[in-house]
Amino acid sequence: MTVTPSRAGDEGTTARAGRRRRTGTESGAAGGTEAGTGGEDEVQLPGARAATAGAAHGGATPTGTAPASASPVSSGSASAADRPAEVPPPTRGFLAKATLVTAALSIAGALLGLGRDQALAHLFGAGTETDAFLVAWTVPEVAATLLIEDGMAFVLVPAFSLAVARRARGTGSGSGSGSGGDPVRALVASTLPRIALVLVGVAALLIAGAPYLVAGLAPGLPDPGLAVDCTRLTATCVLSFGLAGYCSAALRAHRRFLAPAAIYVAYNTGIITAMFVLGGHWGVRSAAIGVALGGCLMVAAQTPSLVRQLFGRHRSATAAVAPAGAASQAAGTNAEQPAEQAPKQSVTHAVNLALVVPVLLFALCRQSQVLIERYLASNLPSGAISHLNYAQKVAQIPMTLSLMLCTVTFPVLAQALAEGDTERARQRVEHDVSVAACIVLLGAAAVFACAPQIIELLFQRGAFAARDTAATATVMRVYSVGLLGHTLVGALVRTYFSAGRPTWYPLAAMTAGIVATSWIGAATVGAWGVSGIAAANAIGITLTAALLLSGMNERRSVPIHTRRVVHELSKPLRAAGCAAVAGALCASRFDPPALALFTGGLTVTVVYVLLLRLLGVQAVAPAFRTALRSVTRRLPHARFR
Repeated sequence: MTVTPSRAGDEGTTARAGRRRRTGTESGAAGGTEAGTGGEDEVQLPGARAATAGAAHGGATPTGTAPASASPVSSGSASAADRPAEVPPPTRGFLAKATLVTAALSIAGALLGLGRDQALAHLFGAGTETDAFLVAWTVPEVAATLLIEDGMAFVLVPAFSLAVARRARGTGSGSGSGSGGDPVRALVASTLPRIALVLVGVAALLIAGAPYLVAGLAPGLPDPGLAVDCTRLTATCVLSFGLAGYCSAALRAHRRFLAPAAIYVAYNTGIITAMFVLGGHWGVRSAAIGVALGGCLMVAAQTPSLVRQLFGRHRSATAAVAPAGAASQAAGTNAEQPAEQAPKQSVTHAVNLALVVPVLLFALCRQSQVLIERYLASNLPSGAISHLNYAQKVAQIPMTLSLMLCTVTFPVLAQALAEGDTERARQRVEHDVSVAACIVLLGAAAVFACAPQIIELLFQRGAFAARDTAATATVMRVYSVGLLGHTLVGALVRTYFSAGRPTWYPLAAMTAGIVATSWIGAATVGAWGVSGIAAANAIGITLTAALLLSGMNERRSVPIHTRRVVHELSKPLRAAGCAAVAGALCASRFDPPALALFTGGLTVTVVYVLLLRLLGVQAVAPAFRTALRSVTRRLPHARFR
């Protein structure tokens, strides 16, 4: 997605960026524009117009080569290269439009995910065969968290953001041919082959050790052989998910959000197609084949856009500002050599073991909640794992939607921390947490109020009986209690891993939550069954969220106003509680599930919004107005890819 903001927003952002600069050397840097004007790939970042105008007055030449008169500016770039590169932040309109595009495609992917679960329930029910597949489903669930959503993104988005900033400044960019002259290509050349080799090794290990993995995950499973077959098929997603996550991180750092947001549309399309085409012959193994196919489609959906960013003539929007450092190199000066080496080293070493290990361990620890649930449920009557799975898939939709803004602003947060602008980072975090909490609590209230009707409409057909609906709806209501905790963990942990320095505090907080989940789940599963497991999940993740929120300080993360944030969070929390009770009462008065869902959902929405206004919640209205303007107002030269 590429957007050229309007002049008013551009000038305002430029003024704000200018006030934050430590020196005035960047503001006088001369540069050129990309070859050709008016093409589809021509873009201009917020704040880039001033630099481009300055270059025009200085007589910029094509392909970004600065004139000889720019040498006085570039002679000081060696000292400027010692500081992190500064790329002007995007406007609110850009963020709103990017968030809406990401949310729309995420909703499409989530709906296809529901269609996938509906097809699984319709074709195979909620019995032994489905339980066997869902044990194998643990592999793509863990892989998605580690390689797409959390782990790899927390490491690679800041690294690529730094590389893109270096490219925009022109530091470390030589002739532009080969990876050595481009910081982004240098980062890809130094990391992608190693990551791919590790992914291949892990996938091969999972395929070979599938029997042991199934025995460890679900020792009480009635048909372990079927689970082993499905696990070997789903293990291939380790490689495809890893490559997909790598592409997503690189594209988001380039402020390209369309292709990364579309990956789950491609993924679920592959699974649904495989189940209907191959289900009659292969049974539930067809779903595992669909996982392997969907993973390949995720990579294919992003590859063209990433190739354009790396090798296309018109690359990232961040390259609109001409490289000042290229001028002295073109003139044959030697003073630029130290300046080129330092940023190149900082970019290529941005992904190192000390940063990667805490991130991956945190993501693995967080995903182990699912492993604990499957382990405890494997000893319950047949269908328990399926009830947990269906309830979790539906309940997590509000959480996924609430985190869309955080996904879009993650590169912006990483850029602000790289530039040392902690005030902008603090405002970004507090705003994102407030908006995400308001959105997820509305969804949680609706899920709690209308859980039976939602499950009946979505799944009660074919082999999925009324008793499955009742059990799944009960579990989903318990899950909804922990949705705020899941959202806060997803929003806050980004701030810990965006600063580019190792930190073990998120892992410690997540470990405390996992210990609580394990102990509470083991203590309650005998008396409460799957509801006890879901309650343990909600309590554990809420504990982790509280620890992450209390640990937000300058030494570990972004120093936010914790008490004020907690006070503001209490307002939508109280509103959601009242709305959930009112919605449940209204929904229970109607027998047709569609009418009950409509009445309950409408009641929840009206009560929630009114209470937010009465309590004085300020976060949602400005965000809504910005999003509305971005949709209704025509943005000039807006392009999507």
